[in-house]
Amino acid sequence: MVPPTATAMPVFLSAAPPPFSTRRRRSRLPAISASLSPSPSSSEEPLLVRAARGEDGLPRPPAWMMRQAGRYMAEYQALAKRHPSFRERSENTDLIVEITLQPWRAFAPDGVILFSDILTPLPAIGVPFDISDSKGPVIQSPVRSEGQVRELVPIDLDMLQFVGESLKILRNEVVLVSLHFYATESLVPIDGKAALLGFVGAPWTIATYIVEGGMTNTYTNIKNMCHTAPDVLRCLLSHLAEAISDYIIYQVNSGAQCIQIFDSWGGQLPPHVWEQWSKPYIKKIVNRIKKECPHVPLVLYINGNGGLLERMKDTRVDVIGLDWTVDMADGRKRLGNGISVQGNVDPAFLFSPLPVLTDEIRRSYDINIIVTSVPKIQSDRPSFLLLSLLLLLITNRLLGKQFIFSWPAVSPNLTLVQLTEAAIEFLLSVI
Repeated sequence: MVPPTATAMPVFLSAAPPPFSTRRRRSRLPAISASLSPSPSSSEEPLLVRAARGEDGLPRPPAWMMRQAGRYMAEYQALAKRHPSFRERSENTDLIVEITLQPWRAFAPDGVILFSDILTPLPAIGVPFDISDSKGPVIQSPVRSEGQVRELVPIDLDMLQFVGESLKILRNEVVLVSLHFYATESLVPIDGKAALLGFVGAPWTIATYIVEGGMTNTYTNIKNMCHTAPDVLRCLLSHLAEAISDYIIYQVNSGAQCIQIFDSWGGQLPPHVWEQWSKPYIKKIVNRIKKECPHVPLVLYINGNGGLLERMKDTRVDVIGLDWTVDMADGRKRLGNGISVQGNVDPAFLFSPLPVLTDEIRRSYDINIIVTSVPKIQSDRPSFLLLSLLLLLITNRLLGKQFIFSWPAVSPNLTLVQLTEAAIEFLLSVI
């Protein structure tokens, strides 16, 4: 994934489920394909969706990766060589589906998030853009005047059919096979459903690109507009809030079961300024989605959100993502009850030796690795991370206590199959 959208990797939603079921089940269930039912019953829904809603009684927290596809995967690198344009990779249905499924096939997380970009809908509202390998997104005609804002059009969803088509295909193809421990001597895969996630950028974050003309370290133009042209900026943000709401509903109608809202650059604002210039427009989106798609949970993530947590909760989203600068216990205390959280491991740990990564996995069940680009991460690390955490969760739920989890010496180049074999051997040795 290119730098424009400050992406994220592994995410685990917090939950406090009861002890894991120990009833025996040795046969595999038939594969289940998700349907496009707009309001399925709770028991039919994927684990991630139920956790995002804060349901009780779940067997474990879900594990997934917000930007699962990327340059750390050899499969993605090979595909990118054949299709060097990021716009092509993110706007061609066949490529979107293939890239989205690559990490799911590799390590079967509980969620599959659409391969796309927060800027993808811009042409559909009248803002063309390009992506440069060296500069990231480039908007040739930044929108800074009242006249330019008035030239924006309601979102044309026909221009985004590749998104809808991709989601429909993915919804019918994604079937998760995850590891569950059902007996004292058997670790067996059970067929189930992974959640399909869509995502959007928050109005403020999208506006930073539109006003600045691309990436920026200073946000000078848009921050200046807050004081010199506040009415113009309000008009722009309102237009974006309406367009983004339409886009979310389109994603949901196409098969997305959960939506993440990225206010990637909201953390660049002082809390009281974010309260004025970002929060109201996120609330507009949330209020509309809660009204028209009440069954779809919403996740809000902001880079550097330590000073914004209480304000973020007031948006009425279902889940708040914490980055590695926020202590999980402190974040949980500040947010209180009635909302789920995800977070919060430094992405540098993906460069660590496996024993170090294991120690960090053990530190917390709830992990959210925030990273813009990680092309040099060894491809076994995400598999190791997800598998290790899943086994830790299962073991602790089964035994009803905090289990001290440690791995035997392992090679840094283990395949997922070898990791699975090592995990089973380890788990059987401690039960």
